[in-house]
Amino acid sequence: MTHDVVVIGGTGVDTTAYVPALPLPYADTYAVPPVVDRIGNTGSGVALGCHALGLRVRIVDLVGDDPQGRLIREHFAARGVDAGWATAPQGTRRSVLLVGPDGRRTSLFDPRAEPGERLPRELYLDAVRDARHVHVSITDFSRHVYPDLAGRPAATVSTDLHDWDGENDHHRDFARSSGLVFLSAAALGDRREEVMRGILAMGRAETVVCTAGADGCHVLDSGGLRHFPAAPLPGPVADSNGAGDAFVSGFLYGRLHGRPVEECVRLGAMAGAHACTVVGTHEDPITEKALLDRV
Repeated sequence: MTHDVVVIGGTGVDTTAYVPALPLPYADTYAVPPVVDRIGNTGSGVALGCHALGLRVRIVDLVGDDPQGRLIREHFAARGVDAGWATAPQGTRRSVLLVGPDGRRTSLFDPRAEPGERLPRELYLDAVRDARHVHVSITDFSRHVYPDLAGRPAATVSTDLHDWDGENDHHRDFARSSGLVFLSAAALGDRREEVMRGILAMGRAETVVCTAGADGCHVLDSGGLRHFPAAPLPGPVADSNGAGDAFVSGFLYGRLHGRPVEECVRLGAMAGAHACTVVGTHEDPITEKALLDRV
């Protein structure tokens, strides 16, 4: 099968606690609603979001031989997503999410990274040779996949730097090796434009998309720097987890259907807005029909 999108790395399990306030004032004990383990992390969100939009997806990753790893494998299998797994001896990546009443979250991420870790090439090599697009999550071992993507057109390789501050070296390989770069404005302050232009200057990037939550997003490409508003929420805020990954999946859907960047942004914004109204991180991504009906 020729895949529309191959996602490299980035699965995990989210343990979500809904708390009365963020930041959470110190107390010895809080009584909270049921604490739930769910599919999580960025690669999961992009893969499941693209799959829900009707794209043919493969995801490959290292997961543990543990209950969390089984949850991930079973979740993707139940949804019919093509997947390739190798074992991470140190266990599955996890996040503890504290979610406030307004849907904002604080994430405590346990990356379970091991020096020298590599993704077996047999899991992805044939798939990325034929895929229309490859999305590389910023798990440390994923950077070693880039040499196998060097012959692809830059526009068909993307990454999401999340809350990069423009300085952390961990993100630099991903920023310079991808043609389409997403990131959040959360840690950039008044350096947003400087960092975006730096990404264009440092490597292969042709388009940089910087999301800013309710303030919409900024796009920098050959057409210059432009701002786009956020999409209105289709319902009350429930949980902002997964909104950024949903934005990426909506944007890629538009890109793979030949839409101009303005429409890709609009599709991404609506997918992200939907995610904010759904409890959980990636439990109920927007479908192609629902997205196009809202357009």
